[in-house]
Amino acid sequence: MTKAKFSKKQLPRKKDDLSAWFLAVVQAAELADYAPVRGTMVFRPWGYALWERVQESLDKLIKGMGVENTYFPLFIPLSLLEKEKSHVEGFAPELAVVTHGGGEKLAEPLVVRPTSETIMYAMFAKWIKSWRDLPLKINQWCNVVRWEKRTYPFLRTTEFLWQEGHTAHATHEEAEEQVREALAVYEKEFAEYFALAGITGIKSEAEKFAGGLKTTCFEVLLPDGRALQAATSHDLGQNFARAFEVKFQNQVGEEEFVWQTSWGLSTRALGGMLMIHGDDQGLFLPPALAPLQVIIVPIFSEGEKSVIEEYLRQLVRELEAELRVRVDDRSSHTPGWKFNYWEVKGVPLRLEIGRREVEEEKVLLFRRDTLEKEYLPRRGIKEQLKTILGDQMQQARERSRRFIEKQTREVNDYQEFKEIMAEERGLIRAFWCGNPDCEAQIKTETKATTRCRPFALEKEKGHCIYCRQPAQERWYFAQAY
Repeated sequence: MTKAKFSKKQLPRKKDDLSAWFLAVVQAAELADYAPVRGTMVFRPWGYALWERVQESLDKLIKGMGVENTYFPLFIPLSLLEKEKSHVEGFAPELAVVTHGGGEKLAEPLVVRPTSETIMYAMFAKWIKSWRDLPLKINQWCNVVRWEKRTYPFLRTTEFLWQEGHTAHATHEEAEEQVREALAVYEKEFAEYFALAGITGIKSEAEKFAGGLKTTCFEVLLPDGRALQAATSHDLGQNFARAFEVKFQNQVGEEEFVWQTSWGLSTRALGGMLMIHGDDQGLFLPPALAPLQVIIVPIFSEGEKSVIEEYLRQLVRELEAELRVRVDDRSSHTPGWKFNYWEVKGVPLRLEIGRREVEEEKVLLFRRDTLEKEYLPRRGIKEQLKTILGDQMQQARERSRRFIEKQTREVNDYQEFKEIMAEERGLIRAFWCGNPDCEAQIKTETKATTRCRPFALEKEKGHCIYCRQPAQERWYFAQAY
């Protein structure tokens, strides 16, 4: 194999300035553009096509849990949010509130949904009366608004897209099982579509969902060593059920409050994936998630167009039954320009077809992940490409896993902890006594937060990284994006 030449105007080097690189590649790859309202963005077709792929793949997994899709209004009466005190306090700084409508001041302010627990559970109270109505499992794909002070495309925007699942159960055991099942669905989505490794575990009290009983999470590590909370699954206990009077009559005629869960994944997960898999040439999209898996660029010579076009027709007919493929035969741009264009966009494979390829019954393949070219025989091309796409997925997952392993350290000395967070960052496994004061001081002094406590945790004897009091659990710490 030989390395393909790269001649387009260079993006900022990813390792030199990750933020500048990402902002540049979002524009260059035509993923999104800045909207007139601060902190919002417009999804361009290529960016939205990625989100459609997430919707398609994840929706199947969600429905596999017996969950049905629904839709709730964008506006929520402020009084509903105020029913659960810790919930409204947790979201208060980020709320967008509507006070006027139709040229008049509203009798009650409306909140643009930051999440839908409150409006959903007001309806749950109407729908659930008996044990026969349980479990109730719904999901919605929608937008939410949180008035962020610092914004960044995909990763932290004032308005973003997500799915939010909500369930109600007769017992806490059933709810806990749902929490674990939802998190397992996210792990599957990230492994099989995003090609990402990550860590899972339980959030601390300070980092859990406002109003919930317990939060579990899937965290990924970005190239600059910061952690990104990519998905969460919450055990809400009976907190919201009590606030919204969501009750049911059990099988012996007694009235009980339901046990609830909520869980979600947003477009910030896409941002993390793009940042992790991209390189100095632009994006690399995992084949399972890529809107296009194969781009074909014909190279026409004088008098040979019809022969090449027939070769292309037969090739596309064979591939399109199982692969997402497109021919870029625009006469307005040169083949070299097209090569650069699709490389920036991150299409996994490119096929180049000219007179030589037709005569010798082969194709010239370019792999976006390795930047290598090789000739493949035309015969059996579909199976060859499927094998290569599978290898690209596997290699991308493995790179992600190795990076997390390399950037995870076990630390027992607080001075070393501070030095790592000031320089290299990454994940640190360290003892924590569970005292929220220690957690708060660590955050103040190092900007590192507890990311999660692993599920499969072996009890150890040690001392808290901060106060040196006895501790038995190592937590993951990292600076959050």
